Amino acid sequence: MKFTRSVIAASIALAALAGCSSSNDETIQPVTEARFATYNLSFDRDTYEALVAEMELSREEQSALIQRYKDNDSTLTETQKTTAKKVIQIRNVAETIQRTRPNVFLLAEFNNDGEGKDMKAIEGFHDNYLAYAQNDQLKPISYQFRKNIATNTGKPSGFDLDNNGKATNIQNDAWGFGNYYGQYAFAVFSQFQIDENNIRTFQNFKWKDMPGETNLKIVKCDDPTKIPAGKSCGDNWYSDEAWEQFPLSSKNHADLPIIIPTPSGEQVIHFLVSHPTPPIWANAANHNVIRNHAEIEFWKDYIESDNYMYDDKGITGGLAAGSKFVIAGDLNADPIQGDGDLTAINDLQKSPLVNIHATIGSQTPTSKGGPECFDLEICTGDNKNTPYIDHITSKSGLRLDHVIPSENLTVTDSGVFWPASYEDGYHLVYDKELGNSKGVSSDHRLVWVDFDLTK
Repeated sequence: MKFTRSVIAASIALAALAGCSSSNDETIQPVTEARFATYNLSFDRDTYEALVAEMELSREEQSALIQRYKDNDSTLTETQKTTAKKVIQIRNVAETIQRTRPNVFLLAEFNNDGEGKDMKAIEGFHDNYLAYAQNDQLKPISYQFRKNIATNTGKPSGFDLDNNGKATNIQNDAWGFGNYYGQYAFAVFSQFQIDENNIRTFQNFKWKDMPGETNLKIVKCDDPTKIPAGKSCGDNWYSDEAWEQFPLSSKNHADLPIIIPTPSGEQVIHFLVSHPTPPIWANAANHNVIRNHAEIEFWKDYIESDNYMYDDKGITGGLAAGSKFVIAGDLNADPIQGDGDLTAINDLQKSPLVNIHATIGSQTPTSKGGPECFDLEICTGDNKNTPYIDHITSKSGLRLDHVIPSENLTVTDSGVFWPASYEDGYHLVYDKELGNSKGVSSDHRLVWVDFDLTK
C-alpha cells in the first residue's frame, strides 16, 4: 500500500474536534490536495431501527458493552452480545476511515429510511464513532457536510417482478433488492461544501428510456424449472405495465457537486456515486447481469454529455463537457473476471474522458493485503488466478470498488486499504474470532485516490 507519505495535510487541517455538530458554519480553508474514496461499510442491518440503535450508543455505552463482552459476562443476553460485536465492527470501520482520512467519500450499504430524510444513523455514526479516536495513534475526523441518498432498494413495486405468483413488495419484488425500504442505501460525507441546489439524482429515471434497453427476455432455456408458469423461452420477463415503470437504478445514481476552495479559487468536482446491483443470482432473463451493465453504462453516457437522461427534478442531459468528476462506488464489476458483462466497466475505465493512469495504469489503487489474503486461504479461492491480484477490493477476490477520476484531474497517489498481516492495521481486516468479512469490518475494502488541485 502507498501510505508512506504523511496523510494529506488538508485532511488534518479540516478535521474538527470530537463531538462536532452537523451545522455548516465552520470555516473551510483553501487546500491544494484532496482525497476521494469509496467504502462499502456493510452496515446492512436487518432493520433500519437496529442500525440507528447501534449508532446512537454513546462512547461510554459502547465501551461498557464491549468490555462486558470481552470479559464473558454471563449476564449478557444474546442480543447484547450481538450488539457488542456490531459495535466492534462499526468502530473498526471508523478506525479505517480515521487512518485513511478521505476528504470526500461514499458510504455504501449504509441503511436509511428509504427516502434519505432520517439522519439519525448518519449523525450517530459521525458523532459517536468518527468523533472519537479509535486508538491512541489516531485523531478524530469530522465531515461538516453529510448527505443521505434516497434509494430504490426495498421500495415496493406493486408487481410480481420475480414471477413466482406473489407480489411481496420486498426482495425481488422491490424496485431494488432489499428486505425493507432503505436497506443497502448509501450516503456521502464531505469536508468540503456540497452544492445542495445543484445535486442531481436519478432514482426515478426509467430503464426503458435508456437507448438500446428493452424488456428483458427469457434467455436461459436449458432448465425449464426456472421458467415461470405460463411463460416460454423468449418471452418478456416483466409485464408491460411493470417495464413501463421500472427504474434503471437499483439504488440511485447521484451527481453531487463538491465545491473545493483552493488558493487560486474554488474548484467544483462532480462526485458521481452509485451502487449497481451485483450480476449474480440472475433469473432466467439474466436480469441482474443486464441491469448491472446498464447502471455502469449510464455513467459513461453521462460523462459523455449524452442528452437522453432526466433527473428527479425533470432536468435533462448529462454532465457539461469539460467538467471535473470522480465516479465512485461499489460497482459490482471486475474488469478482468467475474459473473457480469464486463464490457461496461472496461469501456468506462478506458474512456478518453477518465484518467486511465488511475484505472488501468501505474496509479491504479493497490494493496499488499489482497494478494496475501489468497496465500492465507481466507479469501474466496475462485478468483485467485486474476493477473492483477493486488488490485482486488473484496474478499471475493474481485476488484469491485472503484474511484474513477476525470482526465483533467491530476492523480498523485492511490491505494486500497487492505493491510497485510505484517502491516499496521491488519486487525481491521482480519480477526481470529470475527473473521475477515462483515464481522470484523466489511467484506469490501476502502479505495482512495489523491488529487493535486494546483494543476
